Amino acid sequence: YQRRVHGVFVGAVVGYKRAPMEIPVDVNVIPRNIPEQRWYMRPPFTIMMAGILPFGAAFIELFFILSSLWLNRFYYVFGFLALVFIILTITCAEITIVMVYFMLCYEDYRWWWRSFFISGSSGFHLFLYSIFYFATTLRMKKFWSGVIYLELPS
Repeated sequence: YQRRVHGVFVGAVVGYKRAPMEIPVDVNVIPRNIPEQRWYMRPPFTIMMAGILPFGAAFIELFFILSSLWLNRFYYVFGFLALVFIILTITCAEITIVMVYFMLCYEDYRWWWRSFFISGSSGFHLFLYSIFYFATTLRMKKFWSGVIYLELPS
């Protein structure tokens, strides 16, 4: 703990002795007008549609995981699960980069939160699939079993 405190003071002394950083570009205080976006580049559509591709990379494995959890089946392919997780992570990163590129090409500079929600929407699709799995595959008779099932994925 003391090293961190001393490091903060050393960083503050070094920072105050340096010359102030000069910004290399001139930033306008008034934001630019964003041109009218086409229907397929509006936030709700891009967020929901971009999440389908990462979901498609993982939903088969999700079926096996849910079956092993709720239908007393054995799941023993953990190496493949790790590979699917890596593929899901890479796919989320790639689809986010592509969608941010499209937003910037259409001169929409408000990409920060939308880039976060694009990758996060694959989790929303996984949650919807778990509800679909509950409705079509599981035959739970008791109310509290359904409540516990729907609470665990969220």
